[in-house]
Amino acid sequence: MSQTSLQPRSPARRDGPRVHRAWWVAATTGLVILVSGWSTGLPDVLTNPLRQEFGWSRGTIGFAFAVNIMLYGLTAPFAAALMDRVGIQRVVAGALTIMAAGAALTTLMTASWQLVVGWGLLVGLGTGSLALTFAATVTNRWFVARRGMVSGVLTSASMFGGMALLPLLAWLVTNFGWRSSVVAVGLSALALVPLVCLVLRDHPGNLGMKAYGAAEFTPAPPRAEGAGRHALLVLGEAIRTRPFLLLIGTFGVCGASTNGIMMTHFLPAAHDNGMPITVAAALLAGMGVFNVVGATASGWLTDRASAPWLLTAYYALRGVSLVLLPLFMAPTVQVSMVVFVVVYGLLDLATVPPTIALCREFYGNSKGTVVFGWVSAAHALGAAAAAFLGGVFRGLVGSYTPVWIGAGVLCGVAALLALALRRSRSASAADV
Repeated sequence: MSQTSLQPRSPARRDGPRVHRAWWVAATTGLVILVSGWSTGLPDVLTNPLRQEFGWSRGTIGFAFAVNIMLYGLTAPFAAALMDRVGIQRVVAGALTIMAAGAALTTLMTASWQLVVGWGLLVGLGTGSLALTFAATVTNRWFVARRGMVSGVLTSASMFGGMALLPLLAWLVTNFGWRSSVVAVGLSALALVPLVCLVLRDHPGNLGMKAYGAAEFTPAPPRAEGAGRHALLVLGEAIRTRPFLLLIGTFGVCGASTNGIMMTHFLPAAHDNGMPITVAAALLAGMGVFNVVGATASGWLTDRASAPWLLTAYYALRGVSLVLLPLFMAPTVQVSMVVFVVVYGLLDLATVPPTIALCREFYGNSKGTVVFGWVSAAHALGAAAAAFLGGVFRGLVGSYTPVWIGAGVLCGVAALLALALRRSRSASAADV
């Protein structure tokens, strides 16, 4: 049935209940993104157990995790377009089921290619459909007021799940074996399917409601046809514009300097320096807590300040922190490491709200979400490259120091690209 047939049954329903339905949709979205993000923390705690049980190299394991990260990004624009075609609810429920299936297959693997298929392919496809574009889609449809703040909170749920809940995964691995942590992620995804079917809806217009903060009622748009074709057409149009190239450049570096190295190599690097894995996992958990604070504050600032200037500051500060990180690595937690955890945690996801805002500003609400999907794909490709090359360099050099310094230098480049975005704001991309 098309969305156009699901119009309000009476004008009285347009203002909605006392607690606006948008907040329930946002809360459910946050839970889904949190569980999806929880899976991103597994590479950190699985690397050593898989090497011990199967004898696989870091490069072999890193390749499977790189496939997961790559699909996490490449799936995003198609998932955003598919949500316009078949609805948010169906895409999200299907993605959670695929995640659970991939986790189940991973627990049964006996060869490295099965890790690529189970965790790399299936879990990558599932989490990719629940990536940052999911948060952007919900925010753009259900909110007019507080968009920046809501997008900040929702996107922070991913890294909060991957970092703040990491000690639980580490505890499961230590006490019950690595398979228990994979099962926990799979069961959590499956448990959310009924909630998604009960709460998530595509558009407030389907319920006869205005979006939160909207002055006027807007009916739900008709279903889009040809989701895959639409995503590719938007890419073909956007890639000819300067802002898009700058956005994928900055966000590619963002992925390399966050998911790519921190979520894949921080625990092994800390272990190289004699730090127990449970202590290192607690440090990542601390970063996850400050992710929420940083992303929420960044969303608030994005509603009030220049997005390009915010990005410039974020990337520059992140670069400095990563260059200094090798000096803070030690067998025990020093004050300098605590400072790094706070600073890096605040900056980790701070780049997302201004990037979403710029996609919306340059390309509009509808196409802007799909464009952000492609920008997120660059984020994942950068993360996948860093996850793979980080393991390769560690094997060749015997240290993670060049990896941290290289990521910091890339952040400096991203800061310069963000400055160029400031000059691009006057050039309209409305013809895309």
